[in-house]
Amino acid sequence: MNQKLNNKDRLLVAAIDLMAKKGYNGVSTKEIAAAAGLSEMTLFRHFGTKRSLLEAAVDRFHDTEDMIQVFQEKLVWDLRADLYLLADRYHEIMNQNRKMILIVLKDAELSDVMHKAQKHPRQLKEMLMDYFTAMQEQGKMIATNAEAQAMTFMWMNYGAFMTHLHQAEAITSITMQEFKESSVDLFVRALTP
Repeated sequence: MNQKLNNKDRLLVAAIDLMAKKGYNGVSTKEIAAAAGLSEMTLFRHFGTKRSLLEAAVDRFHDTEDMIQVFQEKLVWDLRADLYLLADRYHEIMNQNRKMILIVLKDAELSDVMHKAQKHPRQLKEMLMDYFTAMQEQGKMIATNAEAQAMTFMWMNYGAFMTHLHQAEAITSITMQEFKESSVDLFVRALTP
């Protein structure tokens, strides 16, 4: 365990690691605290319950702020370059969070945690819609339904992530790099005036 992390983050990381291995119900708060090198009382003082701990982990590590920074500071207003950057960063974030995603997907009783986590894709959808609207206003993209394009882009990338999460090599030899290049190219060809 990284001793440079504060107590809350140590508990969050330990919880994610253990729950990914044993499932949400397969791990106790005592085990999580021990793996973090802390007492169970410290876990309860910071989070109250195991479910609150998992919810905090989803919020803490989802990296929505990083994606906001990409939209605010790194876009160059070139459809191909921007969509590739966004797809690349999306997959980095999703891969960083693969353990959390697996935890929530494995356990039907965690549907409320999954529902709360939906705020992150909703924020991404709104940022993509604003981007597509601005690109249309600049004449760099055909007139189209910005929400439909945002959702298409998100679903396409989410589907690719989920396929790779569940052993894509059993289905295809196409790499994630090839997928990103091909999917962005299709988007650009379809949406460029």
